[in-house]
Amino acid sequence: MTAEHSHGPPPGSASAPLPPADVRRVACVGAGVIGGGWVAHFLARGYDVTAWDPGPGAEEKLRRLVEAAWPALEQLGLAEGASTDRLTVTSTLQEAVAAAEFVQESAPEKLELKRSLLAELDAAAPPGVVIASSTSGYPMTDMQTEAADPGRLLVGHPFNPPYLIPLVEVVGGETTRPEAVEWASRFYETAGKSVITMDRELPGFIANRLQEALWREALHMVANGEATVREIDDSITEGPGLRWAFMGPCLTFALAGGEGGMAHMLDHFGPSLKSPWTRLEAPELDAPLRDAMVEGCDEAAAGRTIAQLVAERDQGVIDVLRATGRLPRSGSAGQTPGERGAQAAQGDESGEGERRT
Repeated sequence: MTAEHSHGPPPGSASAPLPPADVRRVACVGAGVIGGGWVAHFLARGYDVTAWDPGPGAEEKLRRLVEAAWPALEQLGLAEGASTDRLTVTSTLQEAVAAAEFVQESAPEKLELKRSLLAELDAAAPPGVVIASSTSGYPMTDMQTEAADPGRLLVGHPFNPPYLIPLVEVVGGETTRPEAVEWASRFYETAGKSVITMDRELPGFIANRLQEALWREALHMVANGEATVREIDDSITEGPGLRWAFMGPCLTFALAGGEGGMAHMLDHFGPSLKSPWTRLEAPELDAPLRDAMVEGCDEAAAGRTIAQLVAERDQGVIDVLRATGRLPRSGSAGQTPGERGAQAAQGDESGEGERRT
């Protein structure tokens, strides 16, 4: 992969990171579906982005992904000066992070690969620059063991696609510095994300654990012939999914208790709560189940290509964000990162900040 569009010299080698609002250069290491989604997001928010991925044809795939995502991002509102021309694709990892003021790692989910890659990033990135992993399940404690400065390594877990879904879960490992976690949370907020800062590590984090519980039950139903892929998807999109877009499962269940709220719901329905909890172990993902899932998804796609489904999904997410009033705040879409950072700092001073759990 070749380098294009250079944007100035490396930052100073101070041991402390820049203030989040002053960050201009972001490096994305790993440029697949998640890494490429991060690239698109940061470009749309007005950052200079360098990217590196060792896979064959990675640059072409990345630029194609960004191009496909751009119409959706234009609907959301681009930051002032945002452009795909601010993407630099490099031929080495070292080039990608040499001038970085923040690093987002999105390599495949293989623990040994993550460990060695994070150690390489730690060795190559300027001192003090925070390095975040997009891992969907590994605790940072297990990944930071080979780094010389593990204190700047943490998890910044997005949801797919990162350029549209606001959520990012931030959590450090046992040797991560608390100030690095705080810095990352503020940076993501400045970059337009909705941040949950976790106080402790949890395999799979929060949203994935909830999502995987639903996924596990879906696999059981298909494996046992109890429901088809289409029926399972329809049961969510035509049912609770409509509520979950603006009200989470806990508050939704509280409404089931009427005026008595959650207390009445638990007291009234408590005895029957466990009746559906009959399969808490994951099913065996054998060949018949795999085939049933693949065939069911092909049927549900009804001839639509992956690209068509992605476009349909993106437009649907935009429509939901618009309907629920969660498009960028008035005036913020066209702001530079620094201007958004100043606005976020004002929010912090007024008592507004990231959610913690």
